[in-house]
Amino acid sequence: MAQALEIPKIPLGDGAEKVVELIEQNLGFLLDIFTTIMNILISGIRDVLFFLPPVLFIIVVAAISYLISRRDLKLAVGVAVALTLIESMRLWALTMQTLSLVLAAALVALVIAIPIGILAAKSETLYQIIRPMLDFMQTMPSFVYLIPAVIFFGLGNVPGLVATTVFAMPPPIRLTVLGIKHVPKELKEVGDAFGSTPMQKLIKIELPSALPSIMAGVNQCIMLSLSMVVIAAMIGAPGLGYQVLAAIQRIDIGSGFEAGLGIVIIAIILDRLTQSLTPEK
Repeated sequence: MAQALEIPKIPLGDGAEKVVELIEQNLGFLLDIFTTIMNILISGIRDVLFFLPPVLFIIVVAAISYLISRRDLKLAVGVAVALTLIESMRLWALTMQTLSLVLAAALVALVIAIPIGILAAKSETLYQIIRPMLDFMQTMPSFVYLIPAVIFFGLGNVPGLVATTVFAMPPPIRLTVLGIKHVPKELKEVGDAFGSTPMQKLIKIELPSALPSIMAGVNQCIMLSLSMVVIAAMIGAPGLGYQVLAAIQRIDIGSGFEAGLGIVIIAIILDRLTQSLTPEK
């Protein structure tokens, strides 16, 4: 009786596996091209970060922090002290590797997410279509993204970037939609009264008004990208995450603590800098 009432198994996993195999077999050349482009992007950002010696890099970043934070001396000093601590722990090279991956993943995520958010804000039908996808991307355990990423791109930086990008995209999409949808009607009516085209109204009215919300999405995107550092290390992404993973395997408390502290420092710096870039409402 119990067997008669048993619900038959739907082979969703088998279907997903077949889709991955089809993509790998038929679109392999596109995956190779994508891998090459992403490696160039990550290497380019890493070369820029390594261009200056640590001391000069710290001075430059502290000066930039001072300027973009509206002359906040405490933030600039805090950034300088934090980066000096990273160098004193001899984690500079690993930190720059981590930062290059985070910045590359966040850049790719934002280039995709913000235009999608703009289109979704303009089309309720599109937004209703992508909402379940965003829910899926945010609630799916991040480890699951690593499986197809490794199959498509092997080990190293690129699969880590892909998994991180997928994980970090939903917040900027949602917050871009939220910001544009909450632009005051009066501002839109002013644009219509002056005969603005939809593109002019978007660029000159809607995007500037929605910028605080969009920048909040940028902040969340960067934070989520950094949160994937340790997970991406499981598939060969170098940096502080790999140091944490190695420390766990060796039960090396000191090394793990220092690498974890480096990740926290970078997270705080990036958070404060992106908040400083957000215009006041």
